[in-house]
Amino acid sequence: QLQLVESGGGLVQPGGSLRLSCAPSGFTLDYYTIYWFRQAPGKEREGVSCISYPGAHTKYAKSVKGRFTISRDNPGNTAFLQMDSLKPEDTAVYYCAASRWPSSGPCTWESGNVRYDHWGQGAQVTVSS
Repeated sequence: QLQLVESGGGLVQPGGSLRLSCAPSGFTLDYYTIYWFRQAPGKEREGVSCISYPGAHTKYAKSVKGRFTISRDNPGNTAFLQMDSLKPEDTAVYYCAASRWPSSGPCTWESGNVRYDHWGQGAQVTVSS
């Protein structure tokens, strides 16, 4: 059931950087919108970022805007979340997801129309001194 494979999590000090990768197993990410979510201990899952296909549109949660960068390498069939200037409050399990919605234009997780077709297994990101 895990059709997206995540990698790149780990432990970093505040102010450090990590890059998460999300790669499909058995299919191509072409035409999928990619989403990143995170869930911290004791909190509900929250949307972090999304990127359209082929990649012209991106969106970030206010909490990470200016620090995180979502991208995708379509020929390489991989999506990324570059996380810079990490803070302890960024500590969470990060999940990537792929959706056929929207088919074009800006993406958002704040819609009941989103059906997440595929999920990653989660990557632990811990920011601590």
